[in-house]
Amino acid sequence: MSGHSKWATTKHKKAAVDAKRGKLFAKLIKNIEVAARQGGGDLSGNPTLFDAVQKAKKSSVPNDNIDRAVKRGSGAEAGGAEYSTIMYEVYGPAGVAFLVECLTDNKNRAAMEVRTAVTRNGGTLADPGSVSRLFTRKGVIVVPKTQEKDGAPTEVSEDMVLEATLDAGAEDVNDHDDSFQVISEATDIVDVRQSLQTAAIDYDSADVEFVPSMEIPVDKDAAAKVLKLADALEDLDDVQNVFTNVDIPDDVLAQLDDED
Repeated sequence: MSGHSKWATTKHKKAAVDAKRGKLFAKLIKNIEVAARQGGGDLSGNPTLFDAVQKAKKSSVPNDNIDRAVKRGSGAEAGGAEYSTIMYEVYGPAGVAFLVECLTDNKNRAAMEVRTAVTRNGGTLADPGSVSRLFTRKGVIVVPKTQEKDGAPTEVSEDMVLEATLDAGAEDVNDHDDSFQVISEATDIVDVRQSLQTAAIDYDSADVEFVPSMEIPVDKDAAAKVLKLADALEDLDDVQNVFTNVDIPDDVLAQLDDED
């Protein structure tokens, strides 16, 4: 899971940049619309919508934008689009595997843009199933170690997270620098998230992700190429998520950061 954590850290850094460009906002709004369309606009009865809204709020999406997205998705307001989910399987530089999750209202456009980004950045589209078999759908919740309670910073320990989540379905709690990563079955993520809230423990994100069963460590040159392909894919409007089994060691990440 260490490589997954480092990849997630890299994605979080890029997410901050995306937010400034507005791309992250657009993707979060799209998630809200789809969740509302599939399960209705009542947050209390639609946990997928609840999590989509919470994620948007944590990323500072304005409440008005969130409310309008819920209304469009649920049909209470006109203008909602019909989105389809498509998963592309890709082999990138150094044999690194990618799963590219698209949410689009135009499948042909999404296919063309993904194919172009892949071929221009050293990757190849893979046969269905050849990459997805390397991943498992899991619930992944990121819990910051330092949190604010009653206006003062407080530290959350691994024991506190374990005590709050084990009975709810948590399979593992990994220590990653300034946060804990709670892993569960995809179907248990709502219960685990709610158990954290009941214990008054905040979380940065709660998502169903594709977690690799094995990772591929890469050197600096390969890491740069992998991240270039990931950037190209995540810059596409139809791409919601990019998952990969790359393992970028800490020293390699540090070298790349020094060059930025």
